[in-house]
Amino acid sequence: MFSETTQPLWALVPSLLAIPLILATARRPNLRETWTLLAALSQCAVVLSMLPWVLEGHVIESTLWSLAPDINLSLRVDPLGFLFALVASTLWIVTSCYSIGYVRGTREKHQTRYFASFACCLTATIGIAFSANLLTFLLFFELLTLTTYPLVIHKETKAALSAGRKYLAYTLPAGLTLFGAICWTATTAGNLDFVAGGFLSTKHGTAETLQLIFLLFMIGVGVKAGVMPLHSWLPSAMAAPTPVSALLHAVAVVKAGAFGVLRVTGYVFGPELLRDIGAWTALAWFAGITLTMASLLAIRQDNLKRRLAYSTIAHLSYTVLGAALLSPWSWTGASLHLVFHATLKITLFFCAGAIYVNTHIENISDMAGIGRRMPVTMAAFAVASLGLVGFPGINGFASKWSLALGSLEAGQGVFLGLLVLSGVLNASYFLPIIHAAFFKTNPAFDRVAEASPWLVAPLVITATISIVWGIAPNLGAHAVDLAMLIATSVTGEHSG
Repeated sequence: MFSETTQPLWALVPSLLAIPLILATARRPNLRETWTLLAALSQCAVVLSMLPWVLEGHVIESTLWSLAPDINLSLRVDPLGFLFALVASTLWIVTSCYSIGYVRGTREKHQTRYFASFACCLTATIGIAFSANLLTFLLFFELLTLTTYPLVIHKETKAALSAGRKYLAYTLPAGLTLFGAICWTATTAGNLDFVAGGFLSTKHGTAETLQLIFLLFMIGVGVKAGVMPLHSWLPSAMAAPTPVSALLHAVAVVKAGAFGVLRVTGYVFGPELLRDIGAWTALAWFAGITLTMASLLAIRQDNLKRRLAYSTIAHLSYTVLGAALLSPWSWTGASLHLVFHATLKITLFFCAGAIYVNTHIENISDMAGIGRRMPVTMAAFAVASLGLVGFPGINGFASKWSLALGSLEAGQGVFLGLLVLSGVLNASYFLPIIHAAFFKTNPAFDRVAEASPWLVAPLVITATISIVWGIAPNLGAHAVDLAMLIATSVTGEHSG
């Protein structure tokens, strides 16, 4: 299709080209949305075309712009970046279809700005996935912050504008912190290129210096990853339309934060240095506390999207914990959870949006009996919920199982206990919703039916993918093969 060296560049083109086309056809909604769908399909096709090369162990590189000798904005496709790009580009297709049904069903204003901002976000996300060095990563990471802001404030209500201010108040200082960490790293190591296993070592500074650099990096990427106490912007951002919430939680922003944690721990510091300076312990405990506390806070939320938001905070920390434990199986589980959580959480947000479009209900306490009138939607909700609990036969089980093995492999049974506790808490805040939806009645729903096919089809697709990958997790995208390649390259050991 394209030459190997230009593949990363071409992966940016569809979403980037869609932006002016969407803006130019603002008065022709059908054509505007056609550009969105074509861009999503094209981007996914370009990313998928690289799968054979990545599985064979090739690392595909290209340079965007040379700023100075040895200072380049460069792209590189390795197994971790490819896995993230594949998730983002694939889910953009179903999110685009869902968005069309949602914005038309709710008669949203500023629809052109909405779709153009979505395309900007996906450009930034693919750029993050394929960044070859910290400088390129920073550029696209901050671009994602800026392009997501119009989506967070899309409704322009008081709550939305307040959420937007809070979002920037957290993410912009985090970006400056990340910039400081990168500058310090460049000064200390003279290198910014990602290297599997890390490029920093004890020769680049004292343990205290390296611990401080690591702390700055974790603040810089940890805000988007929702690690406590840097998380509170995320529940507030639920003032945005539901497809935006799906983008935040499953496709772009928070996934970019979790991806950033994987890049820093595995490709800047590396397992050996993190063990030498003891930084892995602090990161693991922050992740363990976050996944427990966020689950407890989720139980208290009556607003469905806020409950899902706290659930996301908890599940992002599964990936952070897997990175921190530094074992082959923990890294396999962390990489898999980056993918499998995405299909599950986007399904849940799609279901929440379909319910809102049909009934304008946002609170769990008002949803009793809705499963009798919207059985397909709530069946998909049940599948995704059980997947996050860790029910066998749904993809969340595979990543959780790998993380559990990784905890034992690292000799850290306490974190296995926290993972089990989190699964119990997941069940406690998801299963009552399913039970009330199907086993209680509400006369107010007598005239309610399923939402439009534009809304229902995407959630059926993502729920089905979750089941298929639960039964055969390596099918199609070779997610397990890629996760094991990532784990082996970072830790130097095989998970098996």
